[in-house]
Amino acid sequence: MQFSLRSNEKEYLDNYEIETKDLFRNLRELNVINKYLGGYNASRKGLATILNSTKSVRTILDIGFGGGDSIKQLSEFSEKRNIKLFFYGVDLKKDCVKYAENNLATFKNKELICNDYRTISAELLKETDVIHCSLFLHHLTSEEIIDLFRFGKSNHCIILANDLHRNWFAYYSIKFLTAIFSRSYLVKNDAPLSVKRGFRKKELVSLLERAGFKNFSVKWSWAFRYILIAVE
Repeated sequence: MQFSLRSNEKEYLDNYEIETKDLFRNLRELNVINKYLGGYNASRKGLATILNSTKSVRTILDIGFGGGDSIKQLSEFSEKRNIKLFFYGVDLKKDCVKYAENNLATFKNKELICNDYRTISAELLKETDVIHCSLFLHHLTSEEIIDLFRFGKSNHCIILANDLHRNWFAYYSIKFLTAIFSRSYLVKNDAPLSVKRGFRKKELVSLLERAGFKNFSVKWSWAFRYILIAVE
């Protein structure tokens, strides 16, 4: 098994013909994985860094929100700091929007959109202070990631992303854990593959530089995550 380069193999989740019940099980299990293996913590740490450096953050656009759990986690985190944030979420999958609407039913500080992020209106983008991506970048090619970074930069948004550190230990660990505990064929296939599609630090740095960013940080976080913050 080689980990020197990112895998180009597509995940099952990138298929648009997944049965609703299978997708919902996948989203429930991903919530557990992110809760106990550092996914939400990485985004919280990144948001804390941003909030400590600027007091002007009021609106976050979450791209590829999946089940909406990152919105829930970041909303609760900011509330504990007495900071009220509004969240826009955009995802291509109608079933993700359906799941997240139910998941976030008690959260009034959000608006969910089923569409490509590149179709977001100029009016909405003027309101957006931070673009957040949790485990979204690894679904994209390098050129698509650069386009996303440039999209954020051109709209004067801070970019906050957390994604996977590609290495053999993370791969075999999640493969072992999901083989034992997961009941989702999507998770069993995609969780290890996500690691193979993940990143080395120098790759993320290169992508940011190619997108034109000079003011950024890429920091490692448990378990095998990178927290990326980029400011125009």
